[in-house]
Amino acid sequence: MVLAIQINTSILKKILWLTEAKIRKKKRCCLRLMDSTLASKGMISGSLKRFPAINWLDDGSGWFFDQDKLFQLTADFGKLNHITTYPKEAENKSVFTPDLHTAYTINNNLYLAVGDEHIQLTKEPEGIVSGQSVHRNEFGISGGIFWSKDGSKIAFYQMDERMVTNYPLVDIEERIATIKNEPYPMAGMKSHEVKLLIYDLNSKNTITIQTGEPAEQYLTAISWHPSGDKIYIGILNREQNHLKFNAYQTSDGSMINTLFEEKDPQYVEPQFPAFFLPNNTNQFIWLSERNGFRHMYLYSTEGELIKQMTNGEWMITSEPVFDQSGKNIYFSSTAESPLERHFYKLNLKNGKTTHLTPMAGVHSVSVSKSGKYLIDTYSNLEISRKIILADGNGKSIRTLLESKDPLKDYQLGKTQILELKAEDGTTLFARMITPPNLDSTKKYPVIVYVYGGPHAQLITNSWLGGANFYLNYLAQQGYVVFTLDNRGSANRGAEFEQIIHRQLGNIERQDQMTGIAFLKTLPFVDPDRIGVDGWSYGGFMSIGLKLHHPEIFKVAVAGGPVTDWKYYEIMYGERYMDTPDENPEGYESANLVKKVNQLDGKLLIIHGTSDPVVVWQHSLAFLKASVDEGVLVDYFVYPGHEHNVRGKDRAHLIKMISTYFNENL
Repeated sequence: MVLAIQINTSILKKILWLTEAKIRKKKRCCLRLMDSTLASKGMISGSLKRFPAINWLDDGSGWFFDQDKLFQLTADFGKLNHITTYPKEAENKSVFTPDLHTAYTINNNLYLAVGDEHIQLTKEPEGIVSGQSVHRNEFGISGGIFWSKDGSKIAFYQMDERMVTNYPLVDIEERIATIKNEPYPMAGMKSHEVKLLIYDLNSKNTITIQTGEPAEQYLTAISWHPSGDKIYIGILNREQNHLKFNAYQTSDGSMINTLFEEKDPQYVEPQFPAFFLPNNTNQFIWLSERNGFRHMYLYSTEGELIKQMTNGEWMITSEPVFDQSGKNIYFSSTAESPLERHFYKLNLKNGKTTHLTPMAGVHSVSVSKSGKYLIDTYSNLEISRKIILADGNGKSIRTLLESKDPLKDYQLGKTQILELKAEDGTTLFARMITPPNLDSTKKYPVIVYVYGGPHAQLITNSWLGGANFYLNYLAQQGYVVFTLDNRGSANRGAEFEQIIHRQLGNIERQDQMTGIAFLKTLPFVDPDRIGVDGWSYGGFMSIGLKLHHPEIFKVAVAGGPVTDWKYYEIMYGERYMDTPDENPEGYESANLVKKVNQLDGKLLIIHGTSDPVVVWQHSLAFLKASVDEGVLVDYFVYPGHEHNVRGKDRAHLIKMISTYFNENL
């Protein structure tokens, strides 16, 4: 096994080393980013400041993108092969290895690049989108192009959005502002319709998979059979409580059979495709939370459940990976603690599981094809970053890189991870950052930083406890900064997350108040100066906490907040709230706009004017209600920004928020 090590320092001038795994002193070649073999002939752009992400094909060969070009870096190190150049408008590039053919999109159509030959595969009118992510990236969907194992076929999504109501996003860059229409299916309204098509590179034919009616259903978990003769699709109903995993013929698109079904009173939420065993193409692994926690199930291609592979009150958190022999499967999970991520090896024959990451913390592990070596990158509250080379059983061979504390020259407060109990006895994890040189005889103001929604976990035993520099900056300004992962947040199992179903905000606020009760027991906390800050779902939580507990929260800041769930999109919104017609009480209870008259104290709302996720209408509706009720609200918009404020303007955002707390808390 050869290790590729990238070094970006001013002394070493951005070097990539190759070194043998077995012998520490033996180094095979090194490559400087801008040496003569790469840059002088203009093969790669002079704007590269660091090595691009190299996708390795074998020990000494890989491929990478540089702007609009695709290159292969060969074993003869320093030599590049130019594979193709893409049109400037090309997006969503998906490369098939080892041939390095590429499928990509331009606007709403799909293209194929085979070397220098570029072929347009679809010619659809505006409103029909091919080869892109669908269903607004829910259900584990992150792209719209799926290569067969041998590269002879491409499956791709085709989404018809012509029936979806457009939401106007205003661009003020022109003298006369222009409108960009964003198809945005709000809860209870008409959704887009999705198909899966297959293009055959040999016959040049395209067929449509016959997924049937109703058209408003979700197609996910796209899984090729290794032979390429069959493809599998998870068909999820719009209500999101019934999943069918179906097999289809790739020759004509006809349905073969339904392998299994999953139902849940709240919702079924598939996140992964099927994973076929390397040495048995008649069996595959399916990940499911059907028993309350995400585990692996072994199925036959006839739909027979052979056995449950893993079990326990913990969650698998990564795609499973097989070694070359197909005898072992590797995965990450929360088995040691919900606060940590560890890596495991499961022997498929005897069912033995081996824990491969003995050190406490959050681990990200890559395994060699042979399974003989692991590269383990991890951190915890004490270690900012450490990368080790380990053998196939997790025993450390040597340290490849250990990052010294990058903040050692900064005066930081203390970060602690805490365990609290919800009203029903459920364990809740929290993080507290205290100001530097805390004087326990003084009283300090508190900022509660909150998210609180599904698919997010803020508290982990990683560097800074999962916090960012912004929160540590607030602590430096003299605030106790507190964050709690309430019920409804991620990686704690179905019961923990689904308890918020149809009543968003209620349980979450209840748990956040458990955190407030704890803070009030601390002698250095000033209970009369507590603020709250959050973005997106956290903005919804921040305003909700301020409105429901004005006696506690003196100041609130809410960015990109959901204020009325009927304005939110179907896929996420209906999963957790059903439709407004099905759950009028839940929508009424979660409607912050109708509670404006409960506002007491200072509230700052921030929104990006081009937000395609939580559309601007949310905060504008709240603002309109505040005018109607004669309630004063502070408000700031970031023109042209989407769902968050990024780039250089983020410094302005941090200054805006911190100044607001400094002046009012």
